[in-house]
Amino acid sequence: MDLLEYQGKELFATFDIPVSAGKAVTDVDSAVVAASEVGYPVVVKAQVLVGGRGKAGGVKLATNEDECREHATNILGLDIKGHIVKTIWIEHASDIEKEYYASFTLDRAAKKHLGMLSAEGGVEIEIIAEENPDAIAKIWIDPFIGLTREQCTVWVNDANLDEEARAGSVDILMNLYRAYVEGDTDLAEINPLILTPEGKVHALDAKVTLDENAEFRHPEWAAYEGTQELDSRELMAKEKGLNYIGLDGEIGIIGNGAGLVMSTLDIVNQVGGRPANFLDVGGGAGADLLANAIEVVNSDEKVKAIFLNIFGGITKCDDVANGVVEATSRVNLTSPIVVRLDGTNVEEGRAILAANPNPMVVSAPTMLDAARKAVELSVKAEEG
Repeated sequence: MDLLEYQGKELFATFDIPVSAGKAVTDVDSAVVAASEVGYPVVVKAQVLVGGRGKAGGVKLATNEDECREHATNILGLDIKGHIVKTIWIEHASDIEKEYYASFTLDRAAKKHLGMLSAEGGVEIEIIAEENPDAIAKIWIDPFIGLTREQCTVWVNDANLDEEARAGSVDILMNLYRAYVEGDTDLAEINPLILTPEGKVHALDAKVTLDENAEFRHPEWAAYEGTQELDSRELMAKEKGLNYIGLDGEIGIIGNGAGLVMSTLDIVNQVGGRPANFLDVGGGAGADLLANAIEVVNSDEKVKAIFLNIFGGITKCDDVANGVVEATSRVNLTSPIVVRLDGTNVEEGRAILAANPNPMVVSAPTMLDAARKAVELSVKAEEG
């Protein structure tokens, strides 16, 4: 679950991370009132879950009420990369001496938390990594031990932050790590972390992704539901309890297990297709869940073919086959389904599909064969 900037800053503030004074509003008059409360000059900032706000005209400086009213009027309702601005953040403007980058996330391969810090903030970390990878100081943290102040101090020195920013940065990074761990986040990022002319360090922006698996521990997260931006596919999937992420391609992807689904996305790309989604039905998917998954992917108008890739373990291939048969009986399929089954009860599963033939369902013996067939059917559908 991704938070808007102001929500991330509110979370940071609860962990004693200094942020600029500000207020979130949804109409122009409230923006003017908020500006007078936080004090001019203010920055009027669009609140959307996408980058590039500044270039799109979604971030403006206002030095008086007229300018604030004008900018709020122009930004509310603005379309930024398909995201309509419904909320703006009115923030007291900060003088900036230097900009840094700081974040914590999980390095799954290392099974440790990863901290990244750079003296070159204000741009996306991907750009820093590409143009000057040596500018990123990294630290791997054992989750059972945590981040010590001594480690953090060495890390800040290694990042070559300005001398006057180092003590304040250590304080903020220790609290950011607390926010990352205790706040149950997948990502806690400050970009930029700024040094003011007065020598103070604080978070000028906030990017936070919450770990939805920890939602049961956080009833307060219910307040974020109203600001989540879900398209119709994601909304349907959420209602059906499916782990779904929408993409921009034409091959619908359904698999069991995140690793298998990721591999399926990769192999579709390798054979010239573009995945339309990530959909993991989990390790114990039954017939009804499989039918729901097919219904969700089939609802995407951009999907021209569906690749169902199942390796039977806890999930049995005969249950998957029954799910496909059930889905074809209750869903008006607009896209053909290529089914690849392997593993537990695979022969039984294939027998069920053979006993219930459907012109919209095609079986393939291997992942590569299935991927190629899905792309082939997609191309035929595109050609009419």
